[in-house]
Amino acid sequence: MLLYPLTRKTRAIMPVHLMGKPAKMDEIHKIAKKYKLFIIEDAAEAHGGVYKGKNVGTLGDMAAYSLYLAHIITTIEGGIVTTDREDFAEILRSLRCHGRACKCKVCVVNTSSGYCQKRFKYGRDIRFIFERVGYSCKMNEIEAAVGIGSLKNYEKIISKRRNNLLTMIEKLVDFDEYFYTIHEEKGEKIGPHAFPIILNKSTPFTRDQCTDYLDKNGIDTRDLFTSMPTQCPGFSFLGYTVGDFPNAEYIGNNGLHIGVHQDLGDEHINYFFTTLKDFLKKYV
Repeated sequence: MLLYPLTRKTRAIMPVHLMGKPAKMDEIHKIAKKYKLFIIEDAAEAHGGVYKGKNVGTLGDMAAYSLYLAHIITTIEGGIVTTDREDFAEILRSLRCHGRACKCKVCVVNTSSGYCQKRFKYGRDIRFIFERVGYSCKMNEIEAAVGIGSLKNYEKIISKRRNNLLTMIEKLVDFDEYFYTIHEEKGEKIGPHAFPIILNKSTPFTRDQCTDYLDKNGIDTRDLFTSMPTQCPGFSFLGYTVGDFPNAEYIGNNGLHIGVHQDLGDEHINYFFTTLKDFLKKYV
């Protein structure tokens, strides 16, 4: 399926470590090497994920992490892009600040009373020269303070969420006639973002019936992501039709997930599965 959409215009592969589950990076690297493509990891949900001894987010040319409130490590809003290539890092620093030519790691003008040796590099003040179309994505001090607090508790947060996730995966085995979920494979650790559940094809109820019942009993859920090219109107311009991505489309119609937040305890997990059992009594 990965080879299917490749064209002469393709420049990069963006593997998505969805729900913290590492993508098949060995296979992706082979394709990227063969076709001379960059790899940009979507690690938005994959904090703490490991693939064959390496942290998810260090397996490509760049990686994007989300720091949104609902994710593992947060600054309330925003995200971060990481790379070990200095040329990419300079472009990213420019993009985050309107596309300015001013793209040093640390701005001496903003952080001290020092003089910038590069200020008139192009004959004019580089702070007002725009090399590219950019954005305003600068983090403020309040967001940074929240992020630093999250980092101080990083290992504790990951450990607790991971324990919750693995407990839920184990307990779902009792419901495997109706649902299935992700599992850790040899050489990987799942980043404990959330607990995904997908309905089996033979289930006598719909995903929406299940989520509605859970919601009425105080359990918040989210649908799993849809196939962007075929199930989201905003991407219809790409020219794909329903059926082009059957696996993603099935998950988009039949998948949901619930939280594994570090403040959840055994009583919350047990309540979820008791409620799920009550739902099955009603619909099966």
